[in-house]
Amino acid sequence: MNRKGLAILMRTRMRLTDPNKLSVSPNEASRVQSDTGHSESDENFVRVASEGYVQKINSPSNSERDFNVVRESMHAAISMNKTEVMDAILNNFSEGYHSLSHDNRRKLLIALARDYDVNRKQVRELIQQYLGLEFPGGDKSQPTTFDEGGLLAALYRTERNLRHALKPMYQILFERLNTHPGGLKFLSILRADILSMLAEENIASLRALDSYLKEKLVTWLSPATLELHRITWDDPASLLEKIVAYEAVHPINSLIDLKRRLGIGRRCFGYLHPSIPGEPLIFIEVALLKNVAQNIQEVLWDHPPIPESEATCALFYSISSTQSGLVGINLGKFLIKRVIELVKKDMPHVSTFATLSPIRGYMKWLLFKLGSQSKLAEAEKEGISCSLERSSSSTFRENILQPEEEKALLESSVEFTSGENGMEMMLNLLTSKNYEWTKSDRLLSVLQAPLMRLCARYDILYSLYHKELHKSSTQGN
Repeated sequence: MNRKGLAILMRTRMRLTDPNKLSVSPNEASRVQSDTGHSESDENFVRVASEGYVQKINSPSNSERDFNVVRESMHAAISMNKTEVMDAILNNFSEGYHSLSHDNRRKLLIALARDYDVNRKQVRELIQQYLGLEFPGGDKSQPTTFDEGGLLAALYRTERNLRHALKPMYQILFERLNTHPGGLKFLSILRADILSMLAEENIASLRALDSYLKEKLVTWLSPATLELHRITWDDPASLLEKIVAYEAVHPINSLIDLKRRLGIGRRCFGYLHPSIPGEPLIFIEVALLKNVAQNIQEVLWDHPPIPESEATCALFYSISSTQSGLVGINLGKFLIKRVIELVKKDMPHVSTFATLSPIRGYMKWLLFKLGSQSKLAEAEKEGISCSLERSSSSTFRENILQPEEEKALLESSVEFTSGENGMEMMLNLLTSKNYEWTKSDRLLSVLQAPLMRLCARYDILYSLYHKELHKSSTQGN
C-alpha cells in the first residue's frame, strides 16, 4: 500500500463517528492523561486527529463556571463593537462552546434564542407610531408638495426603524461568525446541535432561532459562493478520507473501491466553500454508461468500465452531505444542475442523465396500501363490513390496479404466488423471501407499469404532505 492509501485508511479509522461532537468526555480525558503521564496540575489538551481541533478538557466541577464564561463571551461577541479584539472574542466563544457538555450547550442556545430575540416592545411602539402617521395623497403623477415630502420622510424613517427592530440581536453573532475564519463551519455545528435539540423537544424560541440561521445559511451558501470541484485520486488524502467517511448511500468498502469510483468511467464532484477549505459540503458520484443501469449492482460491480468515448448515459448513483447542520438547504439540486452542464460541455456524446436514487418511504406506503385494500376487497367479497384499526390515507374500497394491469398480473404470476385478486398477488410477490420471480422478464414487464404509476401517485402525496408540514411549521414560528 502506498503512503497516500495508508494515510486515507488511517485518517478514516481515526475519524469520530459524529464530527460535530467535538468535546471530549472527562473519562476520555483521564484516560489520555494516564497514557501520557501528565500530572493533574498540567493543562490538558487533546487534539482530535480527524478534524485538527485543539480542545481543553474541563472537569465536571468547573462546568457551571465554564458555562458562565462561554455565555459572557457570547454576550461580548454580540454587544462589543471593538473590531481589533473581535477575532479573539469569537475564538474564545467557539472554543468554549466546543468544551461544553450537551446540557450546557442546550442551556446556552436557549439563552441565545430567548435573551437576544426581537425587541417586541420596541416593535409594538413603532407599529403604533406608524399607524398614527398621516399618509400623503395617492396621485403619484402630481409633483410632491413640501408638506407631502415631510409626511413621506416620516414614513420612510419609521419603516427603516421598524425593519431594524424586527431583526433579532443574535443576527449580529451569526454575521460576525460568518466573516470569522472557521466561523461558517462553526455555524453549521451550531445548527446541527439546534436540530438535535428540537428533535428531543419542540421549543418555539429555539425553532425560531433555527429558522433564522437557516435563512442566513441559504444566503451565504448560494451557488455563486461555491466552487464546483472534480474530486480525483490526485486530491489530498485529507479530502479523500472525507469522501470515504461521509459516503451515505453506498459505503466505500476499500481503497480499491474508492480508486475505482474516482477512475475511468466515473466522476465525483463536490461543492467547496472558501471558508471551509479541503472539505466538500456535498458531493455526488456519477457513472458513465452505455445505457441506464437497471440496478446499483451494475454500477458498483462494473469492472472494467466501458471506454468513456462510448458512454451515452451519465448515471447519478450517490449524493451525500458532509454537514449535518446544512439539512434543509438544497445544495443537491444546484450541484446536479452544475454537473449536468459540465458533463454536457466536456462529453457532448452523453445525452441521457438519470438516477438510481431510492424513493424514501414508497415501499412501506405501497405494501400498506396493498395489504389494506386486499383486506377490504376480501371483506366486500364475503359481504362483511370491515374496519381497519390502523390509520390510512384511504380507508375506502379502491382497486389501485387498473383492470388491464390486474389481468396481466394474474396471468403472469401464477407460477410464483397465489391470491384472491391482483393486489394480493402483488403484495405476496413484493414481500416474498424467494425472489425467483425477479428472473421472469414477462412478470417484470407486467409489474413495471403499476409500480411506476403508483410511485408517481405517492410522490405527489409525499410532496403535498411536506408542503403542509412546512406551512404549519412556518406558521408556528
